[in-house]
Amino acid sequence: MNLNLDNIISIVYGIIALSLLIFVHELGHFIVARLFDVKVLTFSLGFGKKLISFKRKETEYALSAVPLGGYVKLLGESPDDVIKEEEAHRAYHNKPPVIKMLIAFTGPFFNILFAFLLFYIVFVGGYNVLSTKVGSVEKNYPAYEAGIMPGDTIVAIEGVNISEWSELIDVMAKIDKTPLKFTIKRGDKTFDLFIAPKTIEGKNVFGETIKRKVIGITASNDFLKRKEGIIGAIPKAVYQTYFLSKVTVVGIIKLIEGSISPKQIGGPLLILEVAGKQAKEGKKNLIYFIAIISINLAVINLLPIPILDGGHILFHIVELITGRRLSQRVMDISQKVGMGVLIAIMALAFFNDITRMFFGK
Repeated sequence: MNLNLDNIISIVYGIIALSLLIFVHELGHFIVARLFDVKVLTFSLGFGKKLISFKRKETEYALSAVPLGGYVKLLGESPDDVIKEEEAHRAYHNKPPVIKMLIAFTGPFFNILFAFLLFYIVFVGGYNVLSTKVGSVEKNYPAYEAGIMPGDTIVAIEGVNISEWSELIDVMAKIDKTPLKFTIKRGDKTFDLFIAPKTIEGKNVFGETIKRKVIGITASNDFLKRKEGIIGAIPKAVYQTYFLSKVTVVGIIKLIEGSISPKQIGGPLLILEVAGKQAKEGKKNLIYFIAIISINLAVINLLPIPILDGGHILFHIVELITGRRLSQRVMDISQKVGMGVLIAIMALAFFNDITRMFFGK
């Protein structure tokens, strides 16, 4: 990959996007820790050597060299911390398990909230959706045989009014009947055509083979402008956040099951590349993309892998049930195992990124 201006812009946008999401994540940990009077020693954006740092009251704020993460260091989080007797009640490990679980959970939760906020901004600001105007008609398919022509607009299926391409697909899939009555608008004329959809095999978002109904048409490049009200955007943003969170969880489950190839895993390089492309398409595309990555970051961090927030939550659940903390030896071994798993996943993600970028696979 040549380091031209476009690539540099992609890297800049990608780093900004990642840094913003990491900041939001760590801010969640920070706020809840402060809320429950846990002393915060350091709030760092990035890992490694501190490039810029300053101290305000009792907390050091830092910008570190490696912009692929961040951390909030709490008093008593490390066994090596020296804790004064008068500050013992502010140490992380002395807090009840429920509070420690909340501190761990709030990082990913803030990423979910942030995604909701970004979706809300997009819906209130206005967004584009594909209309039901037909772009092309394939020969020897039901639509061609029924007489649908390029430029026609499908306004209803079986009396169900539609205006968006996604609605056309959904309604056609849900109605278990054949043939279906399509209401067509052609110029000033509106008429009905009866079309029996053809069932074919295709791929879903996870690369799995599925059956779907088609009539042999493609969408035109005709878009409708949609804009939600301040109140109306809330349920749409909630649903979009829920739907994409669900898709992410299902995707991870299918990856573990082996239904999805490990080649689908992407890492920071892919994020840098896509962020740059989305920025070229417009601010709303970039905002939408950042929201999706924020959800991914939240879900991945909630996995029960030691070193991730989900692993910490699992430890605190065990502590809550047994009434005692896990031994430092068990914690150390678990952290090493978790680090090994994380490094393996990151190595695979980087390998896939490099393979895609240099070899197009």
